[in-house]
Amino acid sequence: MGTTLCTTPAEAVSDIGEGATIAVGGFGLCGIPDALIAALRDSGVGNLEVFSNNCGVDDHGLGILLGGGQISRVTASYVGENREFARQYLAGELEVELTPQGTLAERLRAGGAGIPAFFTPAGVGTPVADGGLPWRYHADGSVAVASPPKETREFGDKRYVMEHGITAGFALVHAVRGDTAGNLVFDKTALNFNPLAAMAGKITIAQVEELVPAGELDPAQVHLPGVFVQRIVHTGPQHKRIEKRTVTPSAEPNITAEGASA
Repeated sequence: MGTTLCTTPAEAVSDIGEGATIAVGGFGLCGIPDALIAALRDSGVGNLEVFSNNCGVDDHGLGILLGGGQISRVTASYVGENREFARQYLAGELEVELTPQGTLAERLRAGGAGIPAFFTPAGVGTPVADGGLPWRYHADGSVAVASPPKETREFGDKRYVMEHGITAGFALVHAVRGDTAGNLVFDKTALNFNPLAAMAGKITIAQVEELVPAGELDPAQVHLPGVFVQRIVHTGPQHKRIEKRTVTPSAEPNITAEGASA
């Protein structure tokens, strides 16, 4: 099956239905598929299960789906920039599976490579392996669903925990360049999770800033081959957002009595 060229983000996500599982690329607010997420918000579909490094901020990225009550479960490694996320989780409205960042990356890669499970030392001797992490709370603050214990095994003289690969019905990713055959090039930090999310999706949808005919990309520069991409949509240059803008204030000029700067 080749890659389908879609004319709009809405067309690209039109068959994502209620209760879908979705792997979403991006790192913080870098390289997130914002146009596809906005189209999903506009569709009104809900009860979504999302796999993503983080969940955006309150008014951008996956945060807009959270704000609309469209996400029921999140598997992520970092969620510290979203107040609504914390509110929903603590109120028992959202189920959350927190996963070490490297483990999450490998779970996505493994799922995309057809590897059902693997062993890692990350989390051994902690609730990540032993179980008991609160996945969902009751409204009164008690734990409704806790993580189960995972299988551990010794290799050599070290203990490892078994983690399962992740596959999702859909994947949404952002690339700086792509061609009509679905080959993608990612920019800098956007490489962190976009290729992995793309691999994990059964139907992967890519928004690209620049779309070129097949054959125009240098094969040596392609980060993800088109075999992993089922749909592509040209969305143009992306407006970059910063999660926390922190700047050093400039020094105040020293004004003399005569009014001139010293």
